[in-house]
Amino acid sequence: MAGRKIVCALIILMILLTGSLLIVFIWSVNRENKAKIDEAFDYVLNVVYSDGLHNSNSDMICWRGSFYLIHANSPFHLGSVQCKLILWKSDDGNHWEKIKEFNSPGEDIRDPKFAEINGQLFLYVLVNRDLFAEPYRTLYARSRDGRNWTPFEPLQGDAEGWLLWRPKTRNYIDWYVTGYWNEHGKSALFCSRNGIFWDLVSIIHEGDRNDETDFEFLPDDAIICTARLEFSDSWFGHTQGSTLIATANPPYKEWTKTRTSITRLDGPCLFAFDGKVFATGRRDCSNRGPFWYIGSIFNRKRTSLWHVSPEGLRWLTDFPSSGDTAYGGVAMRGGNIYMCYYSNPITKDYPWVIGMFGQTDIFMIRCGKDDFKLYVNNKIKGGK
Repeated sequence: MAGRKIVCALIILMILLTGSLLIVFIWSVNRENKAKIDEAFDYVLNVVYSDGLHNSNSDMICWRGSFYLIHANSPFHLGSVQCKLILWKSDDGNHWEKIKEFNSPGEDIRDPKFAEINGQLFLYVLVNRDLFAEPYRTLYARSRDGRNWTPFEPLQGDAEGWLLWRPKTRNYIDWYVTGYWNEHGKSALFCSRNGIFWDLVSIIHEGDRNDETDFEFLPDDAIICTARLEFSDSWFGHTQGSTLIATANPPYKEWTKTRTSITRLDGPCLFAFDGKVFATGRRDCSNRGPFWYIGSIFNRKRTSLWHVSPEGLRWLTDFPSSGDTAYGGVAMRGGNIYMCYYSNPITKDYPWVIGMFGQTDIFMIRCGKDDFKLYVNNKIKGGK
């Protein structure tokens, strides 16, 4: 009799637990979006691509007067051999022509990044064989016209095993790029004169499960970079999850570092404008236990605009976004700034874990340069 009562109690407990989880799930997927979009931020939002699949990991460049945008297209956020990259071209930033699809047979492909090097358009990608998306190397392809591309090849020099982000140059002779080690825990700066053979310049940071790292040049030729510090691979994130801010003067051998716990800047895209450095990247909406520490898959996420300085990150505004989001690119042409990124439906407010398996679209924000300058200067000075 006692055994039967225990079994009945366990069954009731399981029913209550299942019911509670179902209620939480239904509430999560129907929750109204509460992104904090500053009313003073003047922008135009467009959907670049939506096909019901998981479109993510975007980048963009303005090359020879046209926009080139690329993004991943996959069944879900996790690693998949079905993942491909879709390349688009636009002359006006509104109407897009599909140019090409890329894949890596038998592997997942993600995190595409553009660079113009010696008159050619380079595409750098990360390849992955793991369900939980742990890329193991960087490959590159290049094009002289944006339509015809060489096959993917591994990089040469010191870059093998490093996961490179976005190459940039000040003099169009030396190109620099930041990268993080494929097993996490290290970030570094590399230099190249052809985009293929990369020399290690210096180690930026070691430890703290260092991940995605991006950089930009400051007006005095110093470099400033951000690095994603995970501290743990726990699904619940970590109390110390944060962003590293590191700066170095030429020849970029010695780094001055600080950390900010305002967010863990996943998917960073740093860009320079009007003598300052900004970033688009992911914002965690919470840092409280036991389930919602920074980096938690149960947390709500945003794509946000940040001011990046040697003192740290300053949040400026969210973009319309939710769930699985960020990983964008920035391009400028004429009097406008164009910023692409991906997101789950922007009317909902999914936790990241639900967003990973849902539809995500590619979005584009367009801002006038004068409006953007006025807005960011007011925010940085403390204005509303």
